[in-house]
Amino acid sequence: MFLLQKLITALLLPPAGPVLLALCGLWLTRARSRRWQGVGLWLATFSLLTLLLLSLPVVGNALMVPLEQTPPISRSQLQQAQAIVILGGGSSYAAPEYGGDTVSRATLQRLRYGARLAREARLPLLVTGGAPFGGRAEAESMREALEMDFGVKVRWIETASRNTAENASLSAPLLKAAGITRIALVSHGWHLPRAVPLFEKQGLEVVPAPTAFSTGSPSLLENMLPRDMVRSRQALNEYLGQLYNRLKETR
Repeated sequence: MFLLQKLITALLLPPAGPVLLALCGLWLTRARSRRWQGVGLWLATFSLLTLLLLSLPVVGNALMVPLEQTPPISRSQLQQAQAIVILGGGSSYAAPEYGGDTVSRATLQRLRYGARLAREARLPLLVTGGAPFGGRAEAESMREALEMDFGVKVRWIETASRNTAENASLSAPLLKAAGITRIALVSHGWHLPRAVPLFEKQGLEVVPAPTAFSTGSPSLLENMLPRDMVRSRQALNEYLGQLYNRLKETR
């Protein structure tokens, strides 16, 4: 089921989704009916224009705005927490300079902020993330980076989870066994609207600690130049994830 969900998501999100729609449109242009030829041309054109728009930084940032409404954690909020939980954001596989798997750029952004909060508040750390596609568990790489690169000790590691829901369900028992019920949850600002409810569902009080907000360039030209679809893809993935969670709750 997990792999099927990943496959469906990959086919729906850009670039695969718009490209597949464009190919369907081109196939329809070969139909005998002029009406269907017109539909196919419209579909192919619409899909390719959508692909172009999603590659613009200004569009990616606009899609992120509704997701990044939570402000940075305050000092008083941080003092209310009993522990800090950092969510994994992917791995970099077989990195030759590190001698194997290590943390991805997204995970490193979360670790940097989590380490700063841990030093400031002197709170214990939990890192969570498994190896859904094989290789080394994200949490193992996260602990190594925190301890070797940031000089911050990790108290708990959760290495079996494959997604955010499992991050929550598998981390909660580790925390509760130590008497921890109030946590500061570190992740990207766009990810926390989906992650926080999943941890609260496990009976934890959660203070969101967002990091790596999406910000535009001071140059209007740079914001309008096609670049990549990272932010657009991340935002659309979160909207799909939120929709999936709501559908599960209505069952």
